[in-house]
Amino acid sequence: MSVPIHVFNHHAMATQFQVRIAEADATYAAQTAQAAFAVTDDLESRLSRFRATSEISHIAQLAVGEKLRLSEPVFACLSLAAKMEFLTRGAFSVTAKALKTQPAKPLWALLENEFAIRCDSGRLEFDLGAIGKGFALDRMAEVLRVWDCPAFLLVAGGSSILAGDAPPETSGWSCGLGDDNSPQRFWLKNASFSGSGLAMQGQHIFDPRTGLASTLRNRVWALADTAAESDALSTACMILPEAEITAAISKRADWLVYLYEKQNWRQLGNRPSPPPA
Repeated sequence: MSVPIHVFNHHAMATQFQVRIAEADATYAAQTAQAAFAVTDDLESRLSRFRATSEISHIAQLAVGEKLRLSEPVFACLSLAAKMEFLTRGAFSVTAKALKTQPAKPLWALLENEFAIRCDSGRLEFDLGAIGKGFALDRMAEVLRVWDCPAFLLVAGGSSILAGDAPPETSGWSCGLGDDNSPQRFWLKNASFSGSGLAMQGQHIFDPRTGLASTLRNRVWALADTAAESDALSTACMILPEAEITAAISKRADWLVYLYEKQNWRQLGNRPSPPPA
């Protein structure tokens, strides 16, 4: 017996979020989606650098040596950001754009015992655009599972996609590399696709190691277990040479990268590609 798919949209974080839920009860699906969107709105109030009252804006006001106690979501997001900066050999960094206004990349440390951040040098101008939407999708997914709606597809801006369980009697959620009409499509379940590229915003991705805009390649998609990781990974792979991409993902069985070259997608990594849709 097929189960209907209910679709809900919500504007947040300067983009469009969409929730698709496989659920027999339309009213319950709508309530579940609204609970997930409430999480997104709360995260935006904490993570946006464009809101003067956000924790990210407060972090930017710290003097060297000063500390700020953080809420759990912000501490968790910045912990993931620090982890991804380490795993991508510095190609991903939430301080990448700080080099446009500062001579050196600012340094910071998370103090786990105090649930706080400390400014070690410079001004902590954080831009979470390359991980914030993915982090929001991961937190939304937690809500959907708590509400017992495990068969879902979450999309943020078309470039961040997180799939839960497959809808009943299907192989997964049909997702493409690129726009909705992409001929390269996969059945995605319990995994995340994220894309980075120059088509929409031009040269907006900066190399944290040089402060210069990245021009190495035009488009990258990454597959990972979580949306925060796939978002950060796709951004890093816009910057890293292929040999460094291979080295960075060689020990991660849960990562897969798709590079767009000569009108075709080529994949790197040990993770099997999802089945074609």
